[in-house]
Amino acid sequence: MAGVIEMAGAGYMRLRQICLVAPRLEPVIGDIARIMGLNVCYRDGNVAKYGLENALLPVDTILLEVVAPFQPGTAAGRFIEKTGGRGGYMAIFCCDDPDARGEHAREMGVRVANVIDHAPYHGVQLHPRDCRAAFIEFNHTDGSDDILGPYPPAGPDWQKSIRKDVTQALIGVEMESPQPQALAEHWGRIIGIAVSTGKSGEPELKLPNCNFTFIKGPSDIMSGLTFKVADIVAVRDAARAKGCAASVDSFLLGGVTFHLMA
Repeated sequence: MAGVIEMAGAGYMRLRQICLVAPRLEPVIGDIARIMGLNVCYRDGNVAKYGLENALLPVDTILLEVVAPFQPGTAAGRFIEKTGGRGGYMAIFCCDDPDARGEHAREMGVRVANVIDHAPYHGVQLHPRDCRAAFIEFNHTDGSDDILGPYPPAGPDWQKSIRKDVTQALIGVEMESPQPQALAEHWGRIIGIAVSTGKSGEPELKLPNCNFTFIKGPSDIMSGLTFKVADIVAVRDAARAKGCAASVDSFLLGGVTFHLMA
């Protein structure tokens, strides 16, 4: 079975997109956009065949997506029922060879759930039950190794929607598990990144553009996202004005905790 060190040398790996799921697209997508100062760049009609509607917001070069089912029997609907709406739905990584990543996952006993082939885009989605906590997808767009280059799921001109006056970047993903070290090692083997130790002692996976931190919790979920913002108080107060449960530097929306850092 291919190991972490072998896969770590198999080309680039970056976080491309985080997907949240909601019972309805509004008001969640509108609240995120207004609170975080983000613009919707695209609504992808291709997800309708899965019984879903979506919208995407660029956070610098990482896309934040919200999907919502509009018919019964969808995987997203089952996810909401299973989790009670708590936890992020999918972590999407861009890499040089999604098929090789999928084959590596199969060798680990992680099933491939779906292959998306819309040239020049090619994606391989892994089964969430085998990944634990959330879906993992690997994708690649031919001729677009530039992080600001074409990315079909975000529309033809997604770069024009980037705003940085309120929110500058998505810098961290928080994962909860009763066994955080084991979950970190499992995701590390799938992604091809060795587990390191974060500043607070938690296991961590460090990507070039974002860190995944694994903390103790009652179940395997993607529990939070960390954003670099211009003004923590202003963003927090905007969240409270929308009725979100908030603390000094965080608030709950779309099933995850939005952590704020200056």
